[in-house]
Amino acid sequence: MKLIETADYADMSRRAAEIITGQVREKADAVLGLATGSTMLGVYRQLAADHRQHGTSYRLVRTVNLDEYVGLGPDHPNSYRHYMNEHLFSKLDIPLHQTHVPNGLAADLDEECRRYERLIDELGGIDLQLLGIGRNGHIGFNEPGTPFSSATHVVKLAASTREANARFFPSLDAVPRQAITMGIATILRSRRIVLLASGAAKAEAIARLVEGIVSPELPASALHLHPDVTIIADQAALTLIPKEKRRVDAP
Repeated sequence: MKLIETADYADMSRRAAEIITGQVREKADAVLGLATGSTMLGVYRQLAADHRQHGTSYRLVRTVNLDEYVGLGPDHPNSYRHYMNEHLFSKLDIPLHQTHVPNGLAADLDEECRRYERLIDELGGIDLQLLGIGRNGHIGFNEPGTPFSSATHVVKLAASTREANARFFPSLDAVPRQAITMGIATILRSRRIVLLASGAAKAEAIARLVEGIVSPELPASALHLHPDVTIIADQAALTLIPKEKRRVDAP
């Protein structure tokens, strides 16, 4: 596991975007695992700017998103499909039919989870998976206690997760109580993983992750079982890690 310390959110976003564009230039038909949330907005702005300025093409790229709320359709302003279309896909030359997000309106949610697993396999697996981290250490919507062996599944969202996401909704009651998420085992099958963290609110989760204790009570700790993980975190997110313990990659 490699740790890259950045000065701030903008620097974190830039470093992450450089890794993603490097992956796309190396493999034109790369499969990218994507994430949502405020942490990712800067990265997606950087990717859009690079596409405009340097012409990096996504015409052959395929994408799979980590998760989607149960009960929200693709046109709902708080669905993750809407988020991806608005903040990234509409800014690139990627055909929409090559972008995939779980169907939160599926009549049979268990079958939708199985379909999503099959889809990832049919695409040849994920080349690079982008992750954020929740305050309780969740990755995707895999809450504490999720078995590391889990495939894509329906999850009941923890109260802390719903409260953290309530700022995007009219009220806490409007936040969905369930989501479809890639499982931890699904994430770990990715060839390369990049996890982003910004701000003091993520400092405790990052400190626990870097500490190295592997336990389902900290879902992100499963990343210690993967051979190619890079954490990119700004200084605010690293405040609980002593400087001498930071294994920092040179900028």
